[in-house]
Amino acid sequence: MRVLAVAAHPGDEVLGAGATLARHAREGHPVDIVLCAPGTISRDRTADEIAQLLKLKDQAREAARRLGARPPVFLDFPANAMDSVPLQDVVRRVEAAIAELRPEVVYTHHPGDLDVDHQLTARAVLSACRPLPGSTVRAIHAWETLSSTEWAPPQLTSPFLPHHFVDVEATLGSKLNALACYEGELRPFPHPRSAEAVRHLAGVRGATAGLQAAEAFETLRSIWR
Repeated sequence: MRVLAVAAHPGDEVLGAGATLARHAREGHPVDIVLCAPGTISRDRTADEIAQLLKLKDQAREAARRLGARPPVFLDFPANAMDSVPLQDVVRRVEAAIAELRPEVVYTHHPGDLDVDHQLTARAVLSACRPLPGSTVRAIHAWETLSSTEWAPPQLTSPFLPHHFVDVEATLGSKLNALACYEGELRPFPHPRSAEAVRHLAGVRGATAGLQAAEAFETLRSIWR
């Protein structure tokens, strides 16, 4: 089973599905990661900004290694400004990655997240994974991203309603280990992007499904061939 995670920003792939990706890798499934908007290296960036971006990419590579995934693919769209890019440009780049990697299962953001980059990434994935003849994709699962999914008001968007739960008791440590690569991501508890909050969410999702720890997903499409 070939697995792909498509995330907006470095760190989102770990927060959303890190333990599930690590489980896939442990079970012998090739795992790839596409990061849409780590940021762009442009002529108007300072040397310090470029160094920070290169460091972030190195952190993403190490996080992938700790999960057992292959080195990530960077699409280099502008971080926190994907709405400045035509959506069709994003779709084409994601389509090209999917055509090359040929995943069967795809994980990505929930379309109703508060973060606009998350929304556009999810829309691009759904467009790129249209169920056309010859498509390899047979399932698309949307993850929850702490400090974005739960902060989106249901009055403005569709809420996250998980119904696909993955037992990650054995790989939650790998998720936390990978998340530690991103020095700027973790915050002190009770911030939702803290190690404690990640553990608590895994416990709550696990208890929902009669498990010790779980990651929860909303299935956007599932095709049984």
